[in-house]
Amino acid sequence: MSFSFFRQSRPKTPQELVKAIKDSLMALDSQTVAEVRALEKALEEVEKNIVAMRVMLTGDGEVGPSADQISQLTLEICNQDAIPLIFDNLPILGWETRKILVQCWSLLLKQKVDSVFCCAQYMENHLELLDFLLACYDNKEIAVHCGNMLRECIKVPTLAKYIIDSPSFELFFKFVELPNFDVSSDAFATFKDLLTKHPPAVSEFLTAHYNEFFEHYEKLLMSANYVTRRQSLKLLSEFLLESRNSHIMKRYIAETHHLKLMMILLKDSSKNIQILAFDIFKIFVANPNKPQDIKVILAKNHEKLLALLQNLSPGKGDEDDEFEEEKEMIMKEIQRLARLPNLTS
Repeated sequence: MSFSFFRQSRPKTPQELVKAIKDSLMALDSQTVAEVRALEKALEEVEKNIVAMRVMLTGDGEVGPSADQISQLTLEICNQDAIPLIFDNLPILGWETRKILVQCWSLLLKQKVDSVFCCAQYMENHLELLDFLLACYDNKEIAVHCGNMLRECIKVPTLAKYIIDSPSFELFFKFVELPNFDVSSDAFATFKDLLTKHPPAVSEFLTAHYNEFFEHYEKLLMSANYVTRRQSLKLLSEFLLESRNSHIMKRYIAETHHLKLMMILLKDSSKNIQILAFDIFKIFVANPNKPQDIKVILAKNHEKLLALLQNLSPGKGDEDDEFEEEKEMIMKEIQRLARLPNLTS
């Protein structure tokens, strides 16, 4: 009597697994999608193969992954051009399958084979795939999964630079304002990573596109959405104070338009917005090389500004003393400017 019926089937090799993934994805053609039963069966096959890929990358809980198999899998994913096929079919796949793919993608990008990060290199040679992931914020069904995959990609400096310099970058100003909170929050997380994780690329970009960028950014600062205003102010403070952006900050705090914007936000109905606006406003005031126009605005509006600042408080907390010291310093500087001749007349 044979017991072969009870034996587990031989595990697929990395080459066989990638081929199986591709074949199952290619089975998701228009005819299959149009037939409910056929689609269900095809999706089950895709999920089975994607789960097998995760097991190959992470182990099954009892047996750990094989470094050699992971390397081979990574190579095959690239050599067999499976990545575009995976991306293209994301809208059809189920939520759980997409979740597993996000996990696998994060691991695959980190794999180095013979000193080369193969998947990162593949993306460098197929940059349109980055544009695809970014554009997926317009599809709320897959936006968060694609956002996670995109953030993994932009950990690679060359890929981040491409997005920052790409015309697609401008789409973030739309996506961070989308009505779906989960999608807009995810888009802002990616936007923040792009502006804070790679200072050299950001500095170069802001130098070349200063006017266009801040024209768009002002709309976020004045957004009717409280979360957008708060996040945008906090992010603005972060990248202005980045040491490599010092030339951008000096230009920003020399422009009266930006000062007036911060003065408006100091009057916001939200205490949190007021505090965040103060963090940027104080840079204008503390600047030892303030242009004459900046001095004039501060001097002419000193009474209103002093009244606003007098009532400004972050509330209870360990940083109260430091905040009060900074506020007192700023108020004294405004008072000093108000006493100077030819500034208030």
